[in-house]
Amino acid sequence: MQAAPVRATAIPSFTDALRAVESVLLSSGQRTARRNAWTSVLEDRRRAKDRVEVQRVLDQTFSVSS
Repeated sequence: MQAAPVRATAIPSFTDALRAVESVLLSSGQRTARRNAWTSVLEDRRRAKDRVEVQRVLDQTFSVSS
């Protein structure tokens, strides 16, 4: 008697679950708008982080030369 093969089913991530709910609730245009908005938020955060880093470098540069 052979044992039946065990099949593992991946549990969807939280992000996958949210995307599934989003696809049911929103039209494709709304999904695209939401994704574009989120991409803009991430880009704004990246630029803000870059500005902080540049300011830190400038502050260090001018404090050393003073």
